[in-house]
Amino acid sequence: MGTQTIRDLVLGMADGLTVPFALAAGVTGVVASSGIVLTAGLAEIVAGAISMGLGGYLAARSEAEHYAKEYARETRETLEIPAEERAEVAQILHQYGVREPILSRVVNEIASDREQWVEFMMRNELGLEKPDERAAPRSAALVGGGYVLGGIFPLAPYAFIPVAHEALLWSIGFTSIALLVFGAVRARVLSTPLVKGALQSWFIGAVAAGAAYGLARLVTH
Repeated sequence: MGTQTIRDLVLGMADGLTVPFALAAGVTGVVASSGIVLTAGLAEIVAGAISMGLGGYLAARSEAEHYAKEYARETRETLEIPAEERAEVAQILHQYGVREPILSRVVNEIASDREQWVEFMMRNELGLEKPDERAAPRSAALVGGGYVLGGIFPLAPYAFIPVAHEALLWSIGFTSIALLVFGAVRARVLSTPLVKGALQSWFIGAVAAGAAYGLARLVTH
């Protein structure tokens, strides 16, 4: 599984676990029926998944458009100011320890193929890799799907327990476990301390849900 795939799933699940949980807790503070909470939660999940998916799509499209713009600029520069561009290639290679007389031969070899030349500059001067053309729709699906997957945990109890306040207790339990596991997995992927990552995710979700529930109770009274 690639880094981009993991990033998109993590982005979607992070909000999917937290936002519906906070919404469900907030609505539970003012209603007694689990059906109402479930309906509101499902509506939020649909809206949130679409919003997050579109956000992921636009982010991937922006990355592709930025690459295309820089690629066109580098191509133009190799045509209009080839001497300066060759000097930049030599400077980059020099930083990697390539010296004369090999340096000139390598520069000539790179500059002999314009596509190769431009791609070398994109990667080594600008630090840009060519994005996957399928990245935008895939990113949208992963982010949106991650949001839906995360939202299942806080809402599942409301589908089986008719009294909202009783369902909330189970929701807290399910979501707490999911947040801890999710935080640990994310920490593992990012090579950060597992316990710290798990507790951070749980704390963010707890604060959001607690604030939503408290505000709803305050407004009601």
